[in-house]
Parts: sequence; structure tokens; C-alpha cells
Amino acid sequence: AVSLPIPSLSRSPAVPLPDAIASRLRLPLIAAPMLRISGVDLTAAACIEGVIGSFPTVNAREPEQLDLWMTEIAERCARAERPTAPVCPNVLMRTDPAKLDADVEVLVKHKVEMVLASVGSPEKYVRKLHDVGCFVLADVGSMRHAERALESGVDGLVLLSAGAGGQTGWANGMSFVRAVRKMYDGPLVLAGGISDGHALLSAQVLGCDLGLMGTRFIATQEAMADPRYKAMLIDSGIDDIQLTRGISGIDANFLRPSIIACGLDPEIVSQPVSKEKSRELFSAYAGQMRGPKRWVDLWSAGHTVSAVERVCSVAELVDEIAQEYDAACAVGRKVVGA
Repeated sequence: AVSLPIPSLSRSPAVPLPDAIASRLRLPLIAAPMLRISGVDLTAAACIEGVIGSFPTVNAREPEQLDLWMTEIAERCARAERPTAPVCPNVLMRTDPAKLDADVEVLVKHKVEMVLASVGSPEKYVRKLHDVGCFVLADVGSMRHAERALESGVDGLVLLSAGAGGQTGWANGMSFVRAVRKMYDGPLVLAGGISDGHALLSAQVLGCDLGLMGTRFIATQEAMADPRYKAMLIDSGIDDIQLTRGISGIDANFLRPSIIACGLDPEIVSQPVSKEKSRELFSAYAGQMRGPKRWVDLWSAGHTVSAVERVCSVAELVDEIAQEYDAACAVGRKVVGA
């Protein structure tokens, strides 16, 4: 672990990230939870490399599988030769209620250190998670969402800003952080636009404790993504990202080349549809549907796709981000000292 704050550069919140978490991080970073991409291999590798590892609990199809995943991740981390970062499972509030209840029970059983709640209020589960010492984050896409999340009793916020892969926010990340900082002095995470170590330090300077990075982790050997998906990331740039409500029923960023490869017209897909209609058209769980499926055939990515240059291991990626972060810190110190 390294000392993360850069005293002359960072703008630390009045209520910092718990030391039990921050002291074990090599970088102030969360490897984003990604549907059908984040599994045991990616999550454990991130934690071992000193980055908070995260995965959507729905990626484990049944609670019994989630239990096995949590056990396997813990065992791999226990075998590591250095302190490991926490694992932060992601619970989706719009999951089937019975599945969601069962998943939370598994996380409580494992006394998970962190949880990220998405797409809805986690109020029902906050006390239960707090009872086992869990630090609860909620992702939010607007000031109103931030206020409601704080009212539910969460310990920190993940600010979902414009440019995030998959489900995305609309607000500029720099403006969003500063707006939230006016009314909240607790832990913040910036999601969207964290492409490298330079952007990661910028998030700290803005007032965040952590950054959340997804797209670059898709192009790792440990990710469950289709090899063609990883290759498409390498070949794509920021202009290949399409924002649409037509695939998932909510604002989400997808790779335009994957839309075209599925025989769809990007202009037609850009037209918004209801969540129910999007589920009928593109859900991987929609019974006998034969069309392309979101997350399976239609692939998402964020604006940071331009930073993806090759497929590598998580260890190699974290090393690269750490070098970028150190270089950014050196530049910042020179500027401050000028």
C-alpha cells in the first residue's frame, strides 16, 4: 500500500474514506462493476493489485453461486503476498426482489467491507449492511439523486457523469463534483471519464476520494468479455461511442461498431423506447427473442475507449495506471511549486 493523498494537490473532504479501506490501496481506484464482464478473475486480480474490485451480484446467476464467488475471491486474496484492496459487490436495486434479498443475505454472511448500490434506493438494506460494518456507496446521476441517496443513510456517493460506459449520467464530471461538494463533505467517487492516472489525480484534486474506471478493465485477460469485444475496443475511439435510450430504456453508451455489426441502424437505435420495450427487444433474458442482446451482442464502452491500446493483464494495467498517476503527481508538484 502507498500513501494516497497528495497534500499539496488534493482537496480532501472533511469526512475522508475510512482508513481501513484507504490504507490498503495502491491507487485511489475502483475497477467498475460491469455486467457479464466482471467476475471472480477480474475482481480478485484487481484487489490483489491494490485496486478495489467490484462486480454486479447479478453476474452470479444464483445466490449459491454468489456465495462461491465471494469465498473464492477471499481465498485468492488471502494467498496474496501483500495487503489486498477490499472487494465491493454491486447490488442493482431493480433486480428481482427475491434475488436481491438473497444476494444481500450472502453479502451479510460474508461480512463484506463495501457495497455499491445502483439504479434505485438502497434504504431497505443500509442498516443490515451497516450492522456487519459494511461501507455503503450509492451511484447517483443528479443532485436530486444525491440528496435522496444521502437521506437513505449511505456512507458515500458515486457520481455517474457524462461519458461513463453502459448506464451513464448527463452532467459534466468536473461540474458535478463541485456541485455536490457544496452540500456534502463525505466520501465521493467520480465515474465517467477516468481514462488514466492523470484523470485519476484530477478527480482527487476536484475533491473525490476515488475514481471508478471500467472501459480499460474490459480489455484485460481476466475480464469475461468476448475476445471480439476486446478487439473492438482497441480499434475504436471516442467518436465511436453512441449515447442512446433505445437499447436499455435509459441513457447508456454503446459501441457504434457493435450496433452496426448486429445489423441495426444506429440512427434508429438512438430513438428512445420504454424500459419494457427495450427489454422485449434486447434483453438477454427475454425468452425466445432471436435478435441481438444488450451486453451480449451490443457492447458498451465509455468515452475513455480512446485509452485502450491493447489487451493486457490486470497487473500490467494497474502498473501502467500507477506510472501515469505518479507522472501526473510530479507535474502537479512542479505547478504548485512554481
